[in-house]
Amino acid sequence: MDAPREILTVGHSTHSIDDFLALLGGADVEAIADVRRYPGSRRNPQFGAAALAASLREGEIGYEPFGDELGRRRRSAGAESSRNAAWRNESFRAYADHMADEEFAAAVARLERLAGERRTAVMCAEADWRRCHRQLIADAFRARGWRVVHLLSGGRREEHRLSPHAVVDDHRVTYPGQPALDV
Repeated sequence: MDAPREILTVGHSTHSIDDFLALLGGADVEAIADVRRYPGSRRNPQFGAAALAASLREGEIGYEPFGDELGRRRRSAGAESSRNAAWRNESFRAYADHMADEEFAAAVARLERLAGERRTAVMCAEADWRRCHRQLIADAFRARGWRVVHLLSGGRREEHRLSPHAVVDDHRVTYPGQPALDV
């Protein structure tokens, strides 16, 4: 039986660029898929899109922006009318609603192609994937049969399991039910 395809996630947090590159190197990352809606950081300018892309290039790691398609979402239908009412956090519910869009499906297909060619880490700013939309992206990949591994500080790794209340139907994820999930 073939091993499942694998994709990684990582949060740049407040790492120095050297520590971040070491974290990526320790996981043999070949490409970063940047899913930040706004890929800049005043507090951590080393993670602005241009500076990060240049540093990654020096480390022979590719940089692919996905923020327009896979970046966070703020607006959503109220929990009563959303198919993803289990999310209490409005931005997570909005992101889950976005996961039903064709734009999301096309971006995930593009990300699957990238990850099929190069060892790829989905990157956002938040250190803890549980407090980031990477959690929902990871669910989408698990639903498609991928193994998802979260890269953590100190070189630690954590394998992703579907979020509570996630329902998978034909490789798509929803979070139906009463508002219950808190982030």
